[in-house]
Amino acid sequence: MEAGVDIGGSRTTALHRPRQDRSPFPYPPVTFDDAGPCDLVTVPARQGLEAVDILRLRDGVGPVLHDGTCDTLGFLVPPGTAAGWDVPGSACTQTYGCGPRGVAETPVTGTGWLVPPDVAFTASTDPAVLRAALGEAARTIEAVDRCR
Repeated sequence: MEAGVDIGGSRTTALHRPRQDRSPFPYPPVTFDDAGPCDLVTVPARQGLEAVDILRLRDGVGPVLHDGTCDTLGFLVPPGTAAGWDVPGSACTQTYGCGPRGVAETPVTGTGWLVPPDVAFTASTDPAVLRAALGEAARTIEAVDRCR
């Protein structure tokens, strides 16, 4: 007990926050039976992890990949996003129809799931929501770095 507050039974809000549609926990899994093409936004891991936290709090995170060295994260976004993606410090590429087919299978060789499809809130992350989360993450990192 710290400062008179018992947090022994506390649980993370990221796993237990009610969804906007008020569906009960556990959240219904996202299915990818008809998964089609997707694009992939890649960002440095530090900014990506901040963005994942932001998106989880707002029920907006889709499947997220990490590279083998955990230097880069990749957000699955709807097809066509690559054509107009212009966020500094990130890249968006087409995966040519390699959307997620199952939890174990990743659309890019040499990657693993940070947020697997079966626990993602959506089939892919909305590009506008991702853009906002990446901007917020960059500002957060900049503020933290200034305080050091």
